[in-house]
Amino acid sequence: MKHPEPTEVNSVGAFDDTPLARELSEITRRKLALAAQRLPLPPKTRVLTVANQKGGVGKTTTTVNLAAALARSGARVLVIDLDPQGNASTALGIEHRSETVSVYDVIIGDVPMAGVVQKSPEFESLYCLPATIHLAGAEIELVSLVAREQRLHTALDQFLAESPDLFHYVFIDCPPSLGLLTINAFVAAQEVLIPIQCEYYALEGLSQLLNNIKLIERHLNPVLTVSTILLTMYDSRTNLANQVAQDVRDHFPDQVLNTLIPRSVRISEAPSYGQTVISYDTNSTGSLSYLEAAAEIARRGAPQ
Repeated sequence: MKHPEPTEVNSVGAFDDTPLARELSEITRRKLALAAQRLPLPPKTRVLTVANQKGGVGKTTTTVNLAAALARSGARVLVIDLDPQGNASTALGIEHRSETVSVYDVIIGDVPMAGVVQKSPEFESLYCLPATIHLAGAEIELVSLVAREQRLHTALDQFLAESPDLFHYVFIDCPPSLGLLTINAFVAAQEVLIPIQCEYYALEGLSQLLNNIKLIERHLNPVLTVSTILLTMYDSRTNLANQVAQDVRDHFPDQVLNTLIPRSVRISEAPSYGQTVISYDTNSTGSLSYLEAAAEIARRGAPQ
């Protein structure tokens, strides 16, 4: 009995249809799309405070990676580390030992920012005002100071006015609380960027944060607005993450970015090397997502 000839399998075609091949193809498409676009630079400095009183939502990670992504695209960017843990300073490769002159000296000691800001080794146009452990006591020391809510705003305004080159973006990384340091950050900014974790309790506490922002707007900073909400730690495999993302989009249709930041090992690893994920692994999905989010922020522009 003559057996039929075995059908020849197109190995290339078979590979093209594997999950890995589809993922590689998608990454390549996203890289090419990013490479093809030229991001607009704002005509004046945009100051964004990155805030959420809930811890572990990706505030610092979002701050440093958006700043690095925009600096990579040609923008001149300053990160102000207002968290006593100093994690933003670490991720940007900035010296912030206890004896380092830092944002604490700027806010409490009236030291001009120009002599305290350091250039990050990440990118030529990326700078950081570091935080040290001394900042942990600043909340108490601020209570007795004159114009305690305006200290950062005054110092930043002076620095930007005296800087020979325009800073296109300033990102302020806040501690996970609504104390005087965070109030200083709100008063110094025009925009608030809120990272929201795609997990249970994501919206819990958000109403309190928004109420506090409205109080700051009413009494201390009339130009403050929540311009951007970024969904972080997204896992497309879970129904919960998809439901949370949809809920947030339903509540804040104009503020939520289209880009979702996935859970990513590379994003978590990068700070231990004193780097952002943008420079640590440019081709990773985490890096591409932050580059896409930065592009969205740049194209949207400041709220009118």
